[in-house]
Amino acid sequence: MPSANPADHIARTVDIMALLERGRAMSTPVLRAAVDRLAPPMNTVSSYHFGWIDAQGRPADGDGGKAVRPALALLSAEVAGAAPEVGVPGAVAVELVHNFSLLHDDLMDGDEQRRHRDTVWKVHGPAQAILVGDALFALANEVLLELGTVEAGRATRRLTTATRKLIDGQAQDISYEHRERVTVEECLEMEGNKTGALLACAASIGAVLGGADDRTADALERYGHHLGLAFQAVDDILGIWGDPESTGKQTWSDLRQRKKSLPVVAALAAGGPASHRLGELLAADVKSNDFESFSEEEFAARAALIEEAGGRDWTSDEARRQHAIAVETLTAVDMPEQVRAQLTALADFVVVRNR
Repeated sequence: MPSANPADHIARTVDIMALLERGRAMSTPVLRAAVDRLAPPMNTVSSYHFGWIDAQGRPADGDGGKAVRPALALLSAEVAGAAPEVGVPGAVAVELVHNFSLLHDDLMDGDEQRRHRDTVWKVHGPAQAILVGDALFALANEVLLELGTVEAGRATRRLTTATRKLIDGQAQDISYEHRERVTVEECLEMEGNKTGALLACAASIGAVLGGADDRTADALERYGHHLGLAFQAVDDILGIWGDPESTGKQTWSDLRQRKKSLPVVAALAAGGPASHRLGELLAADVKSNDFESFSEEEFAARAALIEEAGGRDWTSDEARRQHAIAVETLTAVDMPEQVRAQLTALADFVVVRNR
């Protein structure tokens, strides 16, 4: 049966790669100019992190990430009837905060690879990873506040609130690694903070800069929040079963870090023989002193138990459920149908990606 929503039909014709590339192309020059303000060697370390140079300082064309957040910020400005350029400072500010979190997360998690190359702390040391992360967070607020408008002040308040929630989420994530059990509700709250908050900000910050009222911005935030939960659910699947060639991370990445991600938590809550056996293994893992020496087969066995207990299927269903809520939220916002279709298509992209 054909959809009665014209935006659904238009969404099927949206060129997502072009939409993401627009966000990247419009925000990157401003992002690079902001990073250039940093004192050496932080400007160089930042450039390495963003993929603009290699570890020897030579120009590089690295993988800069999916650019979902910049695309959202530019579309958000168009929701408010403004030109996409109005959303660029918001896109840059959100990207700076996002990368501040990546620098610190990689260090805290001990991740040695991101986007198919060594992480900053691995190349330049933990101190530089911490300092550059702090500097990017400061730059994010500077980029917005130097606009000097009432709208910039409103946007900065939303960004700082989102940043606090993001940090709350990371603290929750770390604390859960040392617990035998975490509820599905706790996991969703953590992921809503760690991923949903910043995507919610990206989805509303351009509209705020374009003069949208709080009702519109709040609705766009709800869209971004549920999109973030869908995004993280897919990430959680890729964190266990993703192809390292696509994700740029190790096999069984989240299992190596003892993360209580959605597939794990859902499997433990499911009951049944596989769930019970998984619970026994993970309880022993928490007390283990030789976790780093586990073989590939031991991680594969845990992944198989998660799948057998239904954790993978439950997480896939949850990604689709959060996606549906996000798209439905857009119906409460008055906007051009083309922009609605692009936001819908972006939501579709989030739940079908492989990296």
